[in-house]
Amino acid sequence: MSVVWTQVALAGLWGGLVALERKAFLQAMMSRPLVAATVMGALLDDVASGLAIGMLLELFFLGTANLGAALPENDTLAATGTSAAAATLSAATGAGSTPAIWSLAVLLFIGLGRVGRKGDRLLEGYTARLARVALASAEAGNITRAMRQNLWGMWPHFAVYGSLTALCALLGFFIEPLLQALPPVVVRGLAWAWPAMASVAAAIAAQGSHARRAPLFAGLGAAVVTASVVCVILLEGR
Repeated sequence: MSVVWTQVALAGLWGGLVALERKAFLQAMMSRPLVAATVMGALLDDVASGLAIGMLLELFFLGTANLGAALPENDTLAATGTSAAAATLSAATGAGSTPAIWSLAVLLFIGLGRVGRKGDRLLEGYTARLARVALASAEAGNITRAMRQNLWGMWPHFAVYGSLTALCALLGFFIEPLLQALPPVVVRGLAWAWPAMASVAAAIAAQGSHARRAPLFAGLGAAVVTASVVCVILLEGR
């Protein structure tokens, strides 16, 4: 039981840190899905799940950006939550990570991107109010109070997204009976769904590049990714 809570705590800590890095601190691309999910997998002793999900979501969310008042889906929360759930689900099964587990985690937790977008919108109102107070304090010569207001504006991101990521990690342990109850044919279907997801993500990434031959690149990227993942699945099945 202590291992369970240790993994949940580690997931929440990393989820909160990259949420801060994404919005308020450093911004060194550590919050990108590929990095955030891979590190999450390493922390939870399941690099394979973190890397696989990170690559998929990096392709899926590639090219998203803030455009004026339009907020994109929170790709960081989707990556940390999904990879945390996949890692703890793998740990609960005791059989290691598999494409079926990755597919199930993505299907169940990909909606975290939209949840995170709503959270971003709510938190922006809060941080905007604190920013106005900090600016007024700085103009009045109270630099200490201005810095304190900026720090207060950062902590909600850590607390909210860290808690959500920790919850995803905890849910991974509870999903294990659901996976065990699935018929073998469904589990095989989930395993083969993984290359399909990867090919779609690769096509989306290529199409989003707006290159002159984007459709061709999308098709080639989807074919390469699909072939690669199918080869991995076949090799693991031997």
